[in-house]
Amino acid sequence: MKLKYWNGLIFAFALFVCLSWGMINNKSLATIPSTQTTIRHQLIPSRIDLIAQANSGEFIQPPLPYSYQALEPYIDAQTMEIHYTKHHRGYVNNLNVAIAKHPELKGQSLEELIENFEIIPDDIKTSVRNNGGGHFNHLIFWSIMSPNGGGEPTGEIAKAIQKNFGDFEQFKTKFKEAGSKQFGSGWVWLMMTQEGKLEITNSPGQDSPIMQGNYPILGSDVWEHAYYLKYKSSRGDYLDAWWNVVNWDEVNKRFEEAKSIM
Repeated sequence: MKLKYWNGLIFAFALFVCLSWGMINNKSLATIPSTQTTIRHQLIPSRIDLIAQANSGEFIQPPLPYSYQALEPYIDAQTMEIHYTKHHRGYVNNLNVAIAKHPELKGQSLEELIENFEIIPDDIKTSVRNNGGGHFNHLIFWSIMSPNGGGEPTGEIAKAIQKNFGDFEQFKTKFKEAGSKQFGSGWVWLMMTQEGKLEITNSPGQDSPIMQGNYPILGSDVWEHAYYLKYKSSRGDYLDAWWNVVNWDEVNKRFEEAKSIM
């Protein structure tokens, strides 16, 4: 509770400084509704690290919490290396290039940028949406996988899945259907809505549920670069195999945090 309290103060102070600086330069984010509450998400690294990197004006790509080959045989090492070093790193680099064009945005957290992407300056709006979303989504993606993952869900998320979807097998079927139906590149999510309901949804490109004020609990990348080397065009096979690396402990943490703030 104390950590959340101080983190909230830090976010509020950073936002105040950014808004004040922007107004001095006639480049403010003053159009952000003053009553809007920013959703706080449990990412990797810690929230404090994310604040520090935002305040320095440079977003960073944290190291993977496991080796490239750690998720074999379900996700191959070559896919992991390319995915992390080329795709995710590209999102981070491109986001930093975009933010550098507007100093008034320095100090904004990653969440604040993509939650409010619709009022980002027009010349970088698309870049922030795509690259900020890509950075955010991949931070979640890496954190909810583990070489020790797989098996049946446990804890409170297991009870919630049973209550909302019948059982784990029915949940996996619905999740796979949503992921398979996503036309082109995108993501499939288990999210908590603003009303506190669990829903399965998909999103195009690098869009995220937080862009609509929802909380992503579990998400699978269904861009072809996430699976094509091993599974070719069989996205469904990839989604079936993916459950073998899901880190249910981390998913439970995200679920508990979602309940505490939604």
